[in-house]
Amino acid sequence: MAAAPDELPGTHSADLARLAELHGVATSYRPAPDRTVEVPASAVTAALAALGVDATGPDAVRAALAARERALSDRLLPPTLVHWAGAEPPAALAALPAGSRLHVETEDGEVRATADALPPGVHRLTATAPDGRTGRAHLVVAPDRLSAPPGRSHGLLVQLYSLLSHRSWGMGDLADLAELAGWAGRTAGTGFVQVNPLHAAVPGAPTDPSPYRPSSRRFPDPVHLRVEDVPEFAYAEDRERLNGLLERAARLRAAVLDKGALIDRDAVWELKREALELVLAVPLGPGRQAAYDAFRAAHGRALDDHATWYALAEVHGPDWHRWPGGLRDPRSAATARARAALAGRVEFHARLAWLTDGQLRAAQRAAREAGMSVGIVHDLAVGVHPAGADAWAQQDVFAAGMSVGAPPDAFNARGQDWGLPPWRPDRLAATGYAPYRDLLRALFRYAGALRIDHVMGLFRLWWVPEGSPPTEGTYVRYDADAMLAVLALEAARAGALVIGEDLGTVEPGVREALRRRGVLGTSVLWFERDWEGDGRPLPPERWRADCLATATTHDLPPTAARLTGDHVDLRDRLGLLTRSAAEERAEATADVAEWLALLGSLGLLDSPAAGPPGSDEEEEIRAVHRFLRRTPARLTGVWLPDGTGDRRPQNLPGTWDEYPNWRLPIADREGRPVPLEELVVSPRLRGLLEVLGGDGTSGG
Repeated sequence: MAAAPDELPGTHSADLARLAELHGVATSYRPAPDRTVEVPASAVTAALAALGVDATGPDAVRAALAARERALSDRLLPPTLVHWAGAEPPAALAALPAGSRLHVETEDGEVRATADALPPGVHRLTATAPDGRTGRAHLVVAPDRLSAPPGRSHGLLVQLYSLLSHRSWGMGDLADLAELAGWAGRTAGTGFVQVNPLHAAVPGAPTDPSPYRPSSRRFPDPVHLRVEDVPEFAYAEDRERLNGLLERAARLRAAVLDKGALIDRDAVWELKREALELVLAVPLGPGRQAAYDAFRAAHGRALDDHATWYALAEVHGPDWHRWPGGLRDPRSAATARARAALAGRVEFHARLAWLTDGQLRAAQRAAREAGMSVGIVHDLAVGVHPAGADAWAQQDVFAAGMSVGAPPDAFNARGQDWGLPPWRPDRLAATGYAPYRDLLRALFRYAGALRIDHVMGLFRLWWVPEGSPPTEGTYVRYDADAMLAVLALEAARAGALVIGEDLGTVEPGVREALRRRGVLGTSVLWFERDWEGDGRPLPPERWRADCLATATTHDLPPTAARLTGDHVDLRDRLGLLTRSAAEERAEATADVAEWLALLGSLGLLDSPAAGPPGSDEEEEIRAVHRFLRRTPARLTGVWLPDGTGDRRPQNLPGTWDEYPNWRLPIADREGRPVPLEELVVSPRLRGLLEVLGGDGTSGG
């Protein structure tokens, strides 16, 4: 009887393991130091197939292994090399045969015969050996590490859609962001405002509301535009129609702020799209036209592809896999003809990208002009929607038939499948990481700092084969040195900080590598315990300094809910508990009590409540943030709903229709929406920000 795919003969199994190792595909992983989990051979074979390697049987594996080993032994240079400033040259250069000649073309077009003293950038290098063999590589020259934040600072964390003002159209927009930043910088001394990913969404009704499953990460979503702030708005001819749209927008806003309606992104976009059709009919003035032309030139084919995808989606629907055959290829003759036929719509969507980029940069200028040391912190999602614009335009660098997720862990025994196609590490290296570089460069145009969701993905990602459960995936490794070098290069060019979301299970050595290069981590109070000791809350002096410290995140309960236990009641009502409600409540109460006891012992509670945890949650929230201020963390963030007493999470993992994820406005403790104009005069929010503006050493 033939061996089953996951019960392979020893020789074949060893060959497959060696082949997988040479391509960065794991055959096992360690979820804990004392535990090793073997990966199904089917997952290894599928991951190799997505990398263009046939491993479907013993003969194929032997042939692929021989070809890979031969290619590695014959090549003079790997496709991408990294040279950190001040470090020794890359080992691959030192290993070239004696007498090899180098030819270097820098980013600026300068030609050199040596790789010494190159400026920061991604340069093209050619090596010619005495025997005539030639090797070509991209050489990334990066600063040794990113600059540290200029002193300690505190800031706000907010989901932009939830930040409605009396001028927005039913959800928060970029003008609201600029107003918040201007107020917070000038009156509260804050150094930054962190927002959710503002990447372009996949259109459709209903649109996926999650900002972490975008159509494109390179271009922003025009739903965030403040239409009235587009200069051409003043010159649009059909004022009656525009006024009608403004009235409908006011009704949408009132429904959310006054009548308890959920944020309806699709309804907002439908109104804005109709208004923008009128506004974009106005010709650009000479200066504006020159700026737009420069934007198009800077983004080139990527912008054309992006706009073309949206134009085609209007005709054929938002899943390019279901388009007519020729249109599924962005480089086909059919797509070229369609692009020409839809030139007006392509132009419309390209203009939207430019307008949104402009308002994003305006928000960052407003933040810096208000005295913020960092400004707007943007969020980079871990991947893109498989049906969206990036997945269509960059098919050559995405792994077909694969999805990013997470293996089983103590919190989720079934693992996770996020439905996001991963980049192929081999194709990234072959291009000198061009898609990654271009993405970062676009984001850093308007970011004072960039938060990288699941920053561990710079090192490895859990690939799940299409049709398989997340438990039957495997890790695929990326060249972390190259990923970090490109990140450091582009961040340094922009003068921006980088924050890595490194929560959860982190591979040994990852946090150390990130810290070595100046990438800040993320520390959330409730998770900071002495896990290697007694398990008790970690005192402030033992926290790491190189991090953004917060009390909560968009995926966790607001602090008021945690203090009062409301988060347990919510999960109980939705049937999400895996234990009895009594057990969950007892554990949650004990957890909070331990933290409050520590806060009391440090003198950070003005007057510890006599009642149970949460009986004076406003004072306890202030005490939590006094504690954060007492840590050495370089950045401290306040979840904006904590400043109003909101007890509802913005996202409740594990739910879809059961809970209104990504659709809630900021509210007070009773659930009444609080618009921006009320937020900025709220004594509760001001009091909380004053806590972080002090020295953190007293209870007052």
